[in-house]
Amino acid sequence: MSTPIQSPTSVAKSPASFVALLPLFVFLGLFIGAGLYFQSQGVDYAFYQLSSVIAILPAIVLAILLSKQHINQAIETFIEGIGHSNIIAMCLIYLLAGAFAAVAKATGGVDATVALGLSFIPSNLLLPGFFVIAAFIATSMGTSMGTIAAVAPVALGVADQAQIDYALMAGAVMSGALFGDNLSIISDTTIAATRTQGCEMKDKFRENLVFSIPASIITLVLFALSGQGQADIAAQDIDILKVVPYLTILVLAVAGLNVFVVLSLGIVLAGATGVFTSEYTVIQMGNDIYTGFTNMQEIFILSMLVGGLAALMQQQGGLTFVSRIIEKLIGRFSKANGEASSRAAELGMATIVAATNTCVANNTVSIVVTGDIAKELAQKHGVSPKRAASILDIFACIIQGLIPHGAQALLIASVFTISPLTAISNAWYCMVLAVTAVAIVILRKRT
Repeated sequence: MSTPIQSPTSVAKSPASFVALLPLFVFLGLFIGAGLYFQSQGVDYAFYQLSSVIAILPAIVLAILLSKQHINQAIETFIEGIGHSNIIAMCLIYLLAGAFAAVAKATGGVDATVALGLSFIPSNLLLPGFFVIAAFIATSMGTSMGTIAAVAPVALGVADQAQIDYALMAGAVMSGALFGDNLSIISDTTIAATRTQGCEMKDKFRENLVFSIPASIITLVLFALSGQGQADIAAQDIDILKVVPYLTILVLAVAGLNVFVVLSLGIVLAGATGVFTSEYTVIQMGNDIYTGFTNMQEIFILSMLVGGLAALMQQQGGLTFVSRIIEKLIGRFSKANGEASSRAAELGMATIVAATNTCVANNTVSIVVTGDIAKELAQKHGVSPKRAASILDIFACIIQGLIPHGAQALLIASVFTISPLTAISNAWYCMVLAVTAVAIVILRKRT
């Protein structure tokens, strides 16, 4: 078991201060403002034109200038936040997860998994079938974007053949991809949620199942009842050996093996399957590992910078200010302690991460930004770390699937040539998960 993660800095906090939050508003303002501007200009992927890594730099400068510490001390606080073990561990896991995804894809693991899934889909259950395929691949790869990129073109061809409405098929693929991304133990959202809350990935995985399984079953029934289209899919060439790396990391991670060991074994196993089944070489494997590292560059750098910014805001009392506001709201809707207090705290966490993700359109960033506040709420109101991590990841996932300016909606809309708004209106899993999650938070008994 890991010990609870401490706050990003050891520097004593100042009294609550709204001013200390101004750097965060600057970051969100720049990021959202640039996205809205480019959207008004009709630019594709408008909210991704200004990198979040660049948008946060002026906020960091402002946070240092606002600090009541000497400038050298303020910079030291910022560096302590960047270098905290929580942040460093998170970044290392990002790198390994990116490397595994890149090597597994290069060695044909994704194609093999799609082929395996297609071989099991009944001709009259294509929509729920593609939901399951996307869900398995996303759970294995830890990325909804990579899953959509791999599965959507195949799903488009099947939709044409079976005369299935594009919007429905896009919704099934997007729903499955977000289900897997939320549940995966190597997803960057899982990494961020577990590291900020100080819990084991396997514990968060099991906690997530309480929310995800009921929502996924309802979603499968809805897609099955939609009854659109039927087509016989041609027999696929299946290479089960290339699916083994995915199955291995899922089993080992759920069994509780250290995540660094799990991902390292996954990389070696994926590379080995490529070497023994094709002309894949060790040199290619090395290049693909590096490619995986570079794919994680933005979230890697942003996580460090957010860690430093959070340390400055915490030292200046910004996070204390937010916590007190939430505490007052919780106090209005709950008793001083007990189940009602925990329930209100969980809904508070859900609201914060959902609101943040609506603004930044990035579920991982929203979890990193709100992680410290959520952890403080959890500790004060008796919410377990695994529960807090699960709440953060689930509600970030819900919003990510329901915003038209999110990367997932934009990508799948471009593949199916539909509008992002049409795509999210058929992402039924996110809608069902929202209702299911709120109901569970309200009704589930606490121990």
